[in-house]
Amino acid sequence: MEVTKTKTCVIIGASHAGVNCAFNLRKEGWGGAIKMYDADPYLPYHRPPLSKAYLTSDDGLDKNLLKSAEAYEKEEIDLNLGVKVNSINRENQTIVLEDDTVTKYDKLVIATGARPIIPPIPGIDTAKHVFPLRTATDVTNIKETFQSLTSKNIVVIGGGYIGLETAASLKKLGADVTILEREARILQRVTAPLMSDYFNQLHDENGVSVLTGKNVNAIQVEDNSNIVSCSDGSEFKADMIIVGVGIFVNKELAEASGIVVKNGILVNAQTQTNDENIYAIGDCSFHHNPHFDRYVRLESVQNAVDQSKVAAASICGNTPTYDTIPWFWSDQYDVKLQMVGLSEGYNEVIKREEADGKSFSVWYFKDDELLAVDAVNNAKAYVFGTKFIKDSLQVDKVKLSNSDTPMKLGELKLV
Repeated sequence: MEVTKTKTCVIIGASHAGVNCAFNLRKEGWGGAIKMYDADPYLPYHRPPLSKAYLTSDDGLDKNLLKSAEAYEKEEIDLNLGVKVNSINRENQTIVLEDDTVTKYDKLVIATGARPIIPPIPGIDTAKHVFPLRTATDVTNIKETFQSLTSKNIVVIGGGYIGLETAASLKKLGADVTILEREARILQRVTAPLMSDYFNQLHDENGVSVLTGKNVNAIQVEDNSNIVSCSDGSEFKADMIIVGVGIFVNKELAEASGIVVKNGILVNAQTQTNDENIYAIGDCSFHHNPHFDRYVRLESVQNAVDQSKVAAASICGNTPTYDTIPWFWSDQYDVKLQMVGLSEGYNEVIKREEADGKSFSVWYFKDDELLAVDAVNNAKAYVFGTKFIKDSLQVDKVKLSNSDTPMKLGELKLV
């Protein structure tokens, strides 16, 4: 694109959103400079395998890269790693790095993602071997520490997907794992009670102890190990503690520069902020979902990749709109969970069990509208659920409940 040859696009953040945006800019014809900055020192990598394959294998990070070093060179993408951005000056259209270096931009993409919450539990700062699981550094530290432990009692604080996946991986490595969840059930904020029960039983069958209603209120070090105390008086020995209680959005740079921030950095259908030259994508962005007609902030690779395409096209002068049905996945033991849609606001749940006895799906409705589907070892239910939601088709609930009814569009669609 001739018009962009003398221009510079700066991208802050080099994970899925940022990296895909850089390469999509080239595909869209951006002919100018592309400069990326990320505080993580590693060549950008896939994040989903961190709590699964990367944690349990001996493979190095080079097997888990988003792109090779040569790919960035080929596309003339200036990748600056281990570099923190301190501020954004919208008036001068510059960013300031931690060493006070100033970089000019014509277009700026904020893809800063999120960071793990470390809860203010008394004693957590002085406890031994406490790790979140968000970055390659976190996982490397967990792996190295785990291998050095003679006793392998692991406590996972938090029963969300990251906590459950990490527990499954550590169990596979031979640990004795206990999950402590503050709420009345695991996955309480994201799924129905029957799905919580299923995953509770799955971990129990694999030898992981899942305890709910456990509010951790103190951690003490005794004899080179930790004692994790809960408000109900229960105590648990922990040679290592994994913290998986949620994330903070990395919104401070945007906020300080006067960009509108709500639950995340507010963007329009082109991923553009209130500043026409600044875009936000990935975990840090807060956008309107046309299908569900509400604003959402999504922590998923799908959202990061899809928004990166929209941002790149928009920066290059096109006017695409972001209108994608959210989808997610989770791997635990030999179970693959695929999720599509947003279940919030459901008032009816239908569980469909398949004849093989190993796969099932959970369908979330608000009256007659299908909101979401959770599919366990059931790719077909995931595919058809996506089709029903995307096209706003009505499901015949009676047929859906009957596993003898074939999983076909024509069979399940309400005529």
